Amino acid sequence: DFSNRNGQTLTGRLELPTRKPEAYAIFAHCFTCSKNVKAASQVSRELAKLGVAVLRFDFTGLGNSEGDFANSNFSSNVTDLLDAAAALRERHESPSLLIGHSLGGAAVLMAAGELESVRAVATIEAPSEPAHIERLISSTTAQIHDDGSVTIQLGGRDLKIEKHFIDDLKTDRIANSLPTLGKPLMIFHSPNDSIVSIDHARRLYETAKHPKSFVSIDGADHMLSDPDDARFVAVTLAAWASRYLPHRKDATNAKAVADGVVEVHEQNASLTQLIRTPTHEFQADEPISVGGKDIGPNPYQLLLASLGACTSMTLRMYANRKQWSVDSILVRLQHSRIHAEDCESCETTEGRIDRNEKEIIVTGELDDAQVTRLGEIADRCPVHRTLMNEKQIQSRIRRSGTVASTTLD
Repeated sequence: DFSNRNGQTLTGRLELPTRKPEAYAIFAHCFTCSKNVKAASQVSRELAKLGVAVLRFDFTGLGNSEGDFANSNFSSNVTDLLDAAAALRERHESPSLLIGHSLGGAAVLMAAGELESVRAVATIEAPSEPAHIERLISSTTAQIHDDGSVTIQLGGRDLKIEKHFIDDLKTDRIANSLPTLGKPLMIFHSPNDSIVSIDHARRLYETAKHPKSFVSIDGADHMLSDPDDARFVAVTLAAWASRYLPHRKDATNAKAVADGVVEVHEQNASLTQLIRTPTHEFQADEPISVGGKDIGPNPYQLLLASLGACTSMTLRMYANRKQWSVDSILVRLQHSRIHAEDCESCETTEGRIDRNEKEIIVTGELDDAQVTRLGEIADRCPVHRTLMNEKQIQSRIRRSGTVASTTLD
C-alpha cells in the first residue's frame, strides 16, 4: 500500500524475481480494470521470471484502492503513476521501465516525461489519444452531458462517470508530448484488436521519434486473454528493454565466484543482501519492522532452510536406496531461544540457548519401523551434524590492505 498525493491509499502488488532484480518497472492497467487483470498479472509475472521486478497497482477508486472512481479521470491516473514511482523509489529503487495496457498505455506515455529515472516505455493495445475512451462509451455520453453523470456497469460493478471525466479526455496531449518524449518506445498491438484498432498503433508510431519499435501481436485480443500472448509480449519486451535498462551488477558482483565459496554483497547500503554461489543468486533481508525491505528470507530463515533442505535430501536419497515407498517429504522448522534451565538434555545450565525444532512429515506406504528409521536418518544429514558438532569460525576483516584475524570456537 502507498498513498497518492490526495492522501488516498492505493494498493499494488510487486512481482519480484527470484534473483536480484536487474530493473524495476511499473505496469498501468486498462480503463476500469484492476491490477489483477490478466494482461497485467501475466505480463508482470513473466517479466519477473526474466529478472525485472514489476509493480502493478489499482488506480484511484478501482480494485482495492481507496477513493471514488467518479472523482478520477485520465489526469488522476497519470498522477497516480507518478506517486507509485515515488513509493517504489522510497522502498526499493526508481522505476526504469513503464508499461501500460490500453488507456494505461496512454497514461504511461504522459507520465514518462516527468520521471527522469525511466529509460524506456512500452504500450500494449494503447489508444493514440485518451479521447478514444469517449467513443467506447458513446451510448452514454448524451446522458452525461445532460445530467452531468452516468452510472455504467463494468466487470460486475457500478461505476459512476462524471462530465469532468469526459472533458479531461479531449485534450490532444499525447500528440503534443510524444515527439518530445526523449525515451525509447516499444508499441505492441494486435491487428485483431476490436476495441482499439491497429490504426492507433500506426498513429503512435508515426508521431513518436526514434528510437521506436513496433511489434504485432498477431491473433491476440485486446485483453491478451491467451497466456501465450502475454508471455510473448513479456519475453519480447525484456529482450528489447535490455538495451536500455541498467543492469545493476558492479565490478565486484561481475566476478565469478570460486567453487566452494559463497559471497554476500550488501545492496545499496541497506539490510538487503545479494548472496552468490558459483551458479546461483538469491537475496536475504529483514522485515520492514526492523528496517529491512522484506524482499528475501532473514538469516535465521536461511539457516533453517539449509537444515530443512539437507534433511529432506538425505531422507530422499535413503528412501530411494532402500526402495521404500515415500511419496513426499515435508520438513517444518522453527527457531527460538529458551532458558538453559528449561532444557533437560543441554550441558549449558545458565543463560539462553538456541533451539531449532524440526518436524518431518512423510507420506507413503510405510510401516512404523520404517518411519522410526527415517527419523534416525534425518538426524544424520550433514547440516544437522554440523550444527550439533563443535564448531570453529575463522574471521578476517580487511581495510586498506591490512588484515585482522580472529578465531571463534
